[in-house]
Amino acid sequence: MAKDLKGWNPEDEQQWESYGKKIANRNLWISIPALLCGFAVWLYWGIITVQMMNLGFPFEQAELFSLTAIAGLSGATLRIPSTFFIRIAGGRNTLFLTTSLLIIPAVGTGFALQDTSTSLWEFQLWALFSGIGGGNFASSMSNISYFFPKKVQGYALGMNAGLGNFGVTTMQILVPLVMTFALFGSFGGDSLTLLGFSGTLIGKIPAGTETYIQNAGFVWLLILVPLAFATWLGMNNIKDEHVSPHIGSPFMAFANIIFMLGGGMVTALFGLWLLLPEHMSGSGLELNKALVLLIVIVLTVVLLKLTPGPIGRNLSRQYKIFGNKHTWVMTVIYTMTFGSFIGFSAAFALSIKVIFGFQHIMVDGVMTHDLANPNGPSALMYAWMGPFIGALIRPIGGMISDKLGGAKVTQIISVIMVLSALGVAYYMQQAYQSATPEQYFVPFLVLFLTLFLASGIGNGSTFRSIAVIFNKEQTGPVLGWSSAVAAYGAFYIPQVLGENIKAATPEYALYGFAGFYMVCIILNWWFYLRSNSEFKNP
Repeated sequence: MAKDLKGWNPEDEQQWESYGKKIANRNLWISIPALLCGFAVWLYWGIITVQMMNLGFPFEQAELFSLTAIAGLSGATLRIPSTFFIRIAGGRNTLFLTTSLLIIPAVGTGFALQDTSTSLWEFQLWALFSGIGGGNFASSMSNISYFFPKKVQGYALGMNAGLGNFGVTTMQILVPLVMTFALFGSFGGDSLTLLGFSGTLIGKIPAGTETYIQNAGFVWLLILVPLAFATWLGMNNIKDEHVSPHIGSPFMAFANIIFMLGGGMVTALFGLWLLLPEHMSGSGLELNKALVLLIVIVLTVVLLKLTPGPIGRNLSRQYKIFGNKHTWVMTVIYTMTFGSFIGFSAAFALSIKVIFGFQHIMVDGVMTHDLANPNGPSALMYAWMGPFIGALIRPIGGMISDKLGGAKVTQIISVIMVLSALGVAYYMQQAYQSATPEQYFVPFLVLFLTLFLASGIGNGSTFRSIAVIFNKEQTGPVLGWSSAVAAYGAFYIPQVLGENIKAATPEYALYGFAGFYMVCIILNWWFYLRSNSEFKNP
């Protein structure tokens, strides 16, 4: 069984070479698959909802988009308390519990998908709980930042985040495949029949084929159960003053984590109530998204700070990051990179299905978008490509930034993201007005993949900058906090795309994203590339 560490200092060359590197790498290589599963369970709604549409589940397109958005909002909100788990509960304790908790939404989702008459609120419930996987990123990145010296922070954080991000790609490849056969035999439940064509990585699947959509949830048990044992037996708590000095017993640590997750769930539910239409169990107020997200973030932060006892006292020290202007600047810039990656990952498959899977034709003088397009691409054949490219390039982005500087790399990819977003907007507009939208699919796909590529490199470059700008105590919390805010992209992008598609103006969403990227270009230049910057090209 792994032991708690004291006197841990990866900047000490002798300690690092004698035994530190081995311990750090062991924690990293257990952390990566745990984070991978977190991403998979968090974002599998992007694939599940496409198959629900193919199977005739009785929900509107906007309701299906809302499931990915609910998971997105929950996961982003839970990253806020997760940012501070390492200080309060220790790395080993945190990774063990949060990985084990993923079993709950995986099992619940599997049972809900066995029946097309399952109510919307049940799917919303499991989408909410799958946000636990999204929250895990903040604690995982914060934890790994303490194990490695600054000279390889870009590599270590890039590997953890980049290969962890492969959870999206792994899910988008694995889930369509396991839905094609009875993976668990009679224990997995009966099959359902496809009403529309589906697909996997290797080709289309015709209507009338039997499918096992419930395997989209159940399959993760095969990975999560052994992973829970690995996190407990192979990882470490660092019990030094700047990391986790007063974590108490494991059971006390678990209780603190569950309490803080519960607070995040409450504020996420409140935000969803303000945002969703009344028929989706919302208030019907449908307030401005940016305003509601701000309310949710502030409420979560304040609720945690007001918690009595050791949690509140520990957070007082961690909350010092909010007095540093660079926390806010890097949060905005990281939202451009990771927020785009995670938001587009959540919305990519359903966007392909809705824009290219239907013909857009005039009927009695009215443009309609509900006639199936027999020549349309299968969303499940292509959706994995973007997250795959973005995750694959992320560690490389970190290593390039270790050599060239994070801000310089960020500036280059920001320009590429502006141009790619405008290109995607153009082809979306053309396709959504065409009876043969498939003719615009190739340029749409190439430009969207370029967006994923640039955002993946930017994920690595921004983490490199954070590791250089902040001291060793603040780096972990800033990594967690910035990733928490950026993760709202998993809510915001599917919602905005879904609403603009419904309004027949999908291009407007991409115009808005391009405008935000321009703002980030200016911020990055002003704070980190000007000749008299406080941190020059960190």
